[in-house]
Amino acid sequence: MKKQEKKEEKGITVTKSSDFSEWYTQVIQKAELMEYTKISGCMVIRPYAYEIWEKAQAFFDREIKKIGVKNASFPLFIPESLLNKEKEHVEGFNPEVAWVTHTGDSKLSERLAIRPTSETIIYDTYKKWVRSYNDLPILINQWCNIVRWEFKHPVPFLRTREFLWQEGHTVHATKKEMDKFAMKILKIYSKLFEELYATPVLKGRKSDKEKFAGADYTLSVESVFPDGKAIQGATSHGLGQNFSKSFGIKFTDEKEKKQFAWQTSWGFSTRSLGMLFGIHGDNKGLVLPPKVAPIQVVIVPIIFDKTKGKVLKKANELKKTLGSFAVELDDRDGYTPGWKFNQWEMKGVPLRVEVGPKDVEKKQVVIVRRDSGKKEVVKEKDIKKKVKKLLGEIQDNLFNKAKKFLEENIVKTDDFEALKSIVKAKKMAFSPWCGEVECEDWLKDKTGGAKSVNIPFNQKKPKKKCVQCGKDANYYAYFAKSY
Repeated sequence: MKKQEKKEEKGITVTKSSDFSEWYTQVIQKAELMEYTKISGCMVIRPYAYEIWEKAQAFFDREIKKIGVKNASFPLFIPESLLNKEKEHVEGFNPEVAWVTHTGDSKLSERLAIRPTSETIIYDTYKKWVRSYNDLPILINQWCNIVRWEFKHPVPFLRTREFLWQEGHTVHATKKEMDKFAMKILKIYSKLFEELYATPVLKGRKSDKEKFAGADYTLSVESVFPDGKAIQGATSHGLGQNFSKSFGIKFTDEKEKKQFAWQTSWGFSTRSLGMLFGIHGDNKGLVLPPKVAPIQVVIVPIIFDKTKGKVLKKANELKKTLGSFAVELDDRDGYTPGWKFNQWEMKGVPLRVEVGPKDVEKKQVVIVRRDSGKKEVVKEKDIKKKVKKLLGEIQDNLFNKAKKFLEENIVKTDDFEALKSIVKAKKMAFSPWCGEVECEDWLKDKTGGAKSVNIPFNQKKPKKKCVQCGKDANYYAYFAKSY
């Protein structure tokens, strides 16, 4: 039978360590994750990547529903008058807003923002729903697309003008309830990244300079990318009463007194897919954790003309046996086994099952792990049990490997010159800090772009001086250049 190799399906032409940016660009295209469009910063998310997003959606949706959150949908367009109601918020987002000014040839009486985030349109609605403490809490989430326009160098998934996300918006009667809920959501994000994406994260509080515009505080989960930059995975904001005062979200408490409500907002986006691809991938392409892999097992029959029938029959039997997993049988004609191996490695499929005529005779298969490349001969009768075991091992191995990388790329220092060297070496510094906005501005300027990533929870005040300005430090914080 005639086989053919497709020249256009060459592997990655650079190594991940030598040119991460080019490596990433090649992987997301050759693994069929996205497609560019004629609008800069707006991409097509292809089915293979979208299925991963659906798995993340399902995981998170299930977790938030356990704590009483319900989904809803709010408008894409936000009147300018609403966006301007919270001063700090609008100032933070104004450079990124895309505006609708006309319908056909007619100019609108008021500009409409294409949502950069939905606080204002949602809270104008919430004020109609809140009258008494009996109406609280309100726990609502929406899955939607977002547009943020202001940046020069888009990077697919990581930094795009349009992206998909969820945004949760809650209303509470007390600050204590708000704080508790914001932390509860952060723990769910941590669980999403660590259990589903096999990606360890740093949990903490953002600095005043880096917090969400209009919030009292912002909590975040962060990681370190292979290029040494910090990358934010998700945020949970304690909004205090800032928006409730701007939008008139008031309730009558149990003592018949009028009170302004306390609120949270929180979100993660398709940026998390870029984190997943970049952190776990290798020089052959994607490496996907089994829990998010669209295809967990690919069966590749080794076909020769004389034995084609019996090998394909066995391959189909194996597919049925492994039906409880996400399994794909690659029985395409016109492609060599080697070409298929390379393609499925590029797409990060966790396990490959090879079966040829000799394997059929011996009632065995060859299983190859994507994460380590390790090959193992497995008896046909043991295959289901073995596949389950290996998928669990791969999930754990990817997490442990990523955790080791994260730990090795965080360097503790009390010295500013050392901090600059750490940043220059494309790593993250962990240093004592005063926390003042002016100090962070100076630090960013003197290091060529490094800023605070977040401030870990539950730490004692260090008996140290701030790494940058020399004042008494209030805590240790992470510092790095970031996306």
